[in-house]
Amino acid sequence: MASSSSTAVMSSSVPIPASLYRSSSGTSTSVAFRRAAFSWQPAFPVKLRSRRKSAVAVRAKLGEKSPLLYRKLGDSDLEISEITIGTMTFGEQNTEKEAHDILSYAFEHGVNILDTAEAYPVPMKKETNGRTDLYIGSWLKSWPRDKVIVATKVCGYAEGRGYIRDNIDVLRVDAPNIRESVEKSLKRLGTDYIDLLQIHWPDRYVPVFGEFSYDYAKWRPSIPFVEQLEALKEVIDQGKVRYIGVSNETSYGVMEFVHAAKTLGLPKIVSIQNSYSLLFRCRVEVDLAEVCHPKHCNIGLLSYSPLAGGALSGKYLDINSEAAKKGRFNLFPGYMARYNKSYAKEAMLKYLEVAKKHGLTLVQLALAFARDRPFMTSSIIGATSVEQLKEDIDAFLTVERPLSEEVMADIENIFKKYRDPAVL
Repeated sequence: MASSSSTAVMSSSVPIPASLYRSSSGTSTSVAFRRAAFSWQPAFPVKLRSRRKSAVAVRAKLGEKSPLLYRKLGDSDLEISEITIGTMTFGEQNTEKEAHDILSYAFEHGVNILDTAEAYPVPMKKETNGRTDLYIGSWLKSWPRDKVIVATKVCGYAEGRGYIRDNIDVLRVDAPNIRESVEKSLKRLGTDYIDLLQIHWPDRYVPVFGEFSYDYAKWRPSIPFVEQLEALKEVIDQGKVRYIGVSNETSYGVMEFVHAAKTLGLPKIVSIQNSYSLLFRCRVEVDLAEVCHPKHCNIGLLSYSPLAGGALSGKYLDINSEAAKKGRFNLFPGYMARYNKSYAKEAMLKYLEVAKKHGLTLVQLALAFARDRPFMTSSIIGATSVEQLKEDIDAFLTVERPLSEEVMADIENIFKKYRDPAVL
C-alpha cells in the first residue's frame, strides 16, 4: 500500500506546471529549440553513468524537424512510418469531419499507415459499431489508396457481441467469423483489400487489457492455431488481405503461430500489436522482444497506448483541469482504470520531474522513449484533435535521437522503483 506521504504526492492539490502537460486544446507550451545533429542509432544497450555533477541541469536536445523514419514490418514488403494513426475515437469522441482532419494532417506529414478495427469505436456499443470504418472510408475516397496502408482487426473470442455478426452469437477466430469480418470491413472502408489484418485478441483465454496474471480456472477450449491460419490464408488467397498479424498476444501465441506457418506452409504473422509505454514495459521487454527479434521470428511491434491512454499527457494529474474533464477516463468511468487506480499517478509525477529537468514535456519524454526502443517498428498514436496530433508528431521529429544517456539513466532509476505501476 502507498504510504501517507505517497498519497499526498498523488493528491490533486499538487501544483502541476502547465508547461509540462497537454492543455485542453492539445497545444503544448513552446520550448526553446536547440539545433542538434540528427542521427539514429539503436537505443539499447544503454550505458548508464552517474549524473553529471554540475549546477546546470542536463537538458535534452531539441532541434529542427527531422523526417519520420520508415521501417519494414516484419517479413512483409510494407515500409511503414514510425507513427501509425490510431482511430478508435472516430465515431465516439470525434465527428466525421474531425476524423478527416486528423487523417489528412497525419498523411500530409509523413505518416503512411492507419489502424482501425471492426470493434471500433471504443467503448464498444451496438449503436456506434463500425462507424470508425465508415469515417475512414469516406476519407479514403479523397486519398490515393496505394498511399495508405490500412490495418484493421478481427475480434477474438467474445460473448455478448453478437451484433457484430449476422447469425453468430459468440465471436470466434474461425473461418465463418473471419470471412464475414473481412467482407464487412471492406464494405465499410470502401476498398477491395486490407493491407494488414490482425487478430484483435486471442481466441483462447489470455489475460488482456491490464490483467497481469494467468488464471488457470479461466482456461477454455479454443480454435487451433492451424485452423485460424487456414482461415486467414483463404482471404489472402482471394486477394482481400495482404498480410496478417496478432494483437494482445503472448510469446506462447506468437511461437505457435510461427511454428504452424513454418511447418505447414501457411501464412506467417508479420506483426504484433501490444501495449507499451513508460508505465507498461515488462511484458514486451522480458520475452516478446526476444521472440520478435529480427534474428528470431522477425515480428514487427506496433505498440499501442505509448501515452498510456492519454495518462502520459499529464492531464489527469490535475483532476480538476479542463483537459481532464474532457478526457476519456472521465467520459467513460472505469475505462483503462489501470492508469488511474494504481501507482501509475505516483510514477507519472516522477517522470514529470525528469521531463522538466531535461527541458521536455511529459508527452515528449514518453513518445521519444517509445520511439527509440530497438524493438519498435511503429507507435500507434491516437488523437482527438489536430492540435494534439501535431504535438505528438513534433515530439517524434524534434527530440534528439536517441534520448541521451542522462535522460535514460533517470528513466531507468524510476523504473527500478516503479516497474509497470499500472498493474492492478
